[in-house]
Amino acid sequence: MNRGPVFVFGSAFAAYLAFGLTLSVRFGFMMGDALSRTSAAQAVLFSRDPHVGAIGFIFTPLTALLQLPIVAFSQWWPTLTRYNITGITVSAVFMAGAVVMVHGICRDRGCGAIQSGCLTALFALNPIIASYGANGMSEAVFLFFICWAVRRLIRWCHSDDVHDLLLAGLALAFGYLTRYDAVAAIAAAAFLVVVVTLSRNGWGHAPTLVRRAILDAVLVAAPGTAAFIVWSATSWLITGQALAQFSSAYGNSAILEQSGGGPTGGRLANLVFALNEIFVLAPALVIMLGVVGVLAWRRRDLEFVVAPLLFGSVLAFQAASYALGTTFGFMRFYICAVPLLIVLAAQLTPAREGAFHAKRPGAFIRDPRPAPRHTRALAFAGVAAVVVGIPITAYGVLEPRLAPQQYALGYLLDDSPSATPSATIAKRIIASFGTERRLAEYLDAKELPPGSILTDTVYGFAVIAASSRPEQFVVPSDEDFTEVLNDPGGYGVRYILTVPNRGRGESDAVNRRYPTIWENGAGVGTLSIEVPNDGADQPVWRVFEVLGRR
Repeated sequence: MNRGPVFVFGSAFAAYLAFGLTLSVRFGFMMGDALSRTSAAQAVLFSRDPHVGAIGFIFTPLTALLQLPIVAFSQWWPTLTRYNITGITVSAVFMAGAVVMVHGICRDRGCGAIQSGCLTALFALNPIIASYGANGMSEAVFLFFICWAVRRLIRWCHSDDVHDLLLAGLALAFGYLTRYDAVAAIAAAAFLVVVVTLSRNGWGHAPTLVRRAILDAVLVAAPGTAAFIVWSATSWLITGQALAQFSSAYGNSAILEQSGGGPTGGRLANLVFALNEIFVLAPALVIMLGVVGVLAWRRRDLEFVVAPLLFGSVLAFQAASYALGTTFGFMRFYICAVPLLIVLAAQLTPAREGAFHAKRPGAFIRDPRPAPRHTRALAFAGVAAVVVGIPITAYGVLEPRLAPQQYALGYLLDDSPSATPSATIAKRIIASFGTERRLAEYLDAKELPPGSILTDTVYGFAVIAASSRPEQFVVPSDEDFTEVLNDPGGYGVRYILTVPNRGRGESDAVNRRYPTIWENGAGVGTLSIEVPNDGADQPVWRVFEVLGRR
C-alpha cells in the first residue's frame, strides 16, 4: 500500500481543521454563505418541517448534503452548527482531497519525490487555499472535483483508458452539484476529448474515428449533463423555477441588485480587475503557460492542454461574468488559478515512462520519451516560479480592494483600538454573526414550543444555525409558511424576527408581506426588543411579539 497519499491527506486535513476551528470557535470568524448552507442542512433534519427539499434550490446541493452526517449530531452538540464546525469539517476533508489530487498529478507525471513534495506543499499552504480549506465554503469541494477531473483526463491523454474518462465525467458531475461554474469545465472537457481523439490518427476522418470521438465526449459530458437536467427539473417541480440562482428573489442576480455589491466600472475595467485577481493568485501563470506550451509542442505532449482548458474555462467563466456585471468581485471565484499554476510547474519537466499503470490501456496509449539531462534544472525552475508568487498572493489576500472577504484575517490578532477605516470594518467582519448567536441564546432561553418564531432565512439563517432549538422557527422551507405568514397569531406564532426593509431586506418574506413591520409592527405585533448588530453588513434586529395569538 502506498502510504504517501494517506500522509498527504491526513496532514492537510488536520491542518485545515485546526485552522478552521481556531478561526470559528476562538475568533468567531465565519463566512455567511458557509453558515447558510449549514443552516439548510440543519433544516433537512431538525426544522419544524424536516424534509430533503429544505436543502434549498439557490445553491446546488452537494456542499450542504455532505454536512448531513455531521449535522445529525447537532441535536446533542449544538456547537456543531453554531460555529459551523460541520461546514469546516467538510471543507477540510475536500481541500485535503484536492491536495492529494495535486500530489497525484505530480506523481503521475513522474516528478521526483522532492519536486512533488515541494509543489504539493506550495499548493496546500497557499494563503487562499488554506483559507478555503478551513471556512466551510463550497470552493474546497469544487476544487477537489475539478482537480480530480483534471488528473483523470491527463491520465487518459496518456493511457487512452476508458476508466479515466468515466471517472472524469463523474467528477465533473459532482462539480456541477457543488457550483454552477462546472458547466464551463464540462463543455471544455467534451471539446478536449473530441480534439484529442481525432488528432490521435493524424486528424483522419474515418467514420469510426469520428464515432469514437463523439462517444468519448458523451462519456465525459453525460454525467454532468444528467446532473444539470435532474437538478433543474427537481427545482422546477418544487419551486416553479428551474434555475433559482438566477431567477429567484433570493438568487445571485437579486442579491446584486439589492446590495449594490456588483461591479461599478465599465466592462473593460471589470475585466482588468478579474485579470488582476488571477495575477495575484498565480503571478507566474502567463509566463508558465507560454514556456510549458512551447515545450509541450516540441515534445508532442497532449497532456499539457488539459489543465489550461478545464481550469481556464472556469476562470474565463468567472472573468466574463464579472466583466458583464453579473457576479461579485470576490477573489475566491478565481481560486482555480492556483492549481493551474502548480500543474504547469509539474509539466515543465517531461513525463516519465512507467509513472503510473492504466487498468485498461486503449489503442492509442503513449509512451513518454526518456527525460533529458536537464530535468532537475526544469524541476527547480518550476518550483521557483511558484515560490516567488507566494508573497504577492499573501499581500493580495490582505488587501481590502482585492479580497474583501479575506483581508480581515490580517486583523485577527490586532487588539489595538485602531480607528483606520480598514481596521474598523475588518473587526466588524470578524464579529459577523456574533450578534445572531446572542439573539439565538436569548430566544432559546424562553423554551418556546415548535413554530413559535416566524422569520425568513435571508438573514435569519445565522440565528437558526446558532439555535439549539431550530424547530421553534417557522421558515420559508416549511410547507405551510405562507399560511402562517398571513396569519401568524392564528397559527400560534409568538415572535416575529424582522430586519430593515432595504437592501437585501427587501427580499425578506416578512417585509414583502408586511412592508412597515420593522418600523411600526404593521399592526401584527408590538416591539419586544431591538438588537443592534456588531457585524459588518448585518442588520439591526427587531423582535416583535405577535398580537391576537390563539
